[in-house]
Amino acid sequence: MDATKKRVAIVGAGASGLTACKHALAKGFRPVVFEAAGDGVGGVWRRTLASTRLQTPAFAYRFSDFPWPADVSGAEVFPRHDQVVEYLAAYARRHGVTECVRFGCKVLAAEYAGVPDEEAAAWERWSGNGEAFGDGSGEWLLTVQHPGSEATQVIKFTCYLNFFVKFIYV
Repeated sequence: MDATKKRVAIVGAGASGLTACKHALAKGFRPVVFEAAGDGVGGVWRRTLASTRLQTPAFAYRFSDFPWPADVSGAEVFPRHDQVVEYLAAYARRHGVTECVRFGCKVLAAEYAGVPDEEAAAWERWSGNGEAFGDGSGEWLLTVQHPGSEATQVIKFTCYLNFFVKFIYV
């Protein structure tokens, strides 16, 4: 299947969701990141206490292709939560990820509609062939609640990545 036609759903705009989106964009896919929060990227870092800091030194908690800004890498060993949020937001802007995020959209359910559950349970990964993005033969149905509404919408995707649970490739 042509990568440019393959829509990839990613749940969550935290660190893992941002990197998954960047990777999908680099491979030519059309990712959509659903972020329940309506105020920006950063995942749980947006909702932590003001006194929260990284428990890992900044030099060990960074994207390999995106260094911390000089004021953090030089002065802060354990950056504050607001510095982490800004770092994640800058990463998203730099790699064109922000344009793929649908803020305030909460994924309520994800259902695979391609093969019977018994057959899918035997697969090494949800894509059915051991590949992270599959061959495009399956289809995911995501039930999404949009901001300011109780109504839901079911949206079809070829591939689905969920980052509430670490790195489940489908």
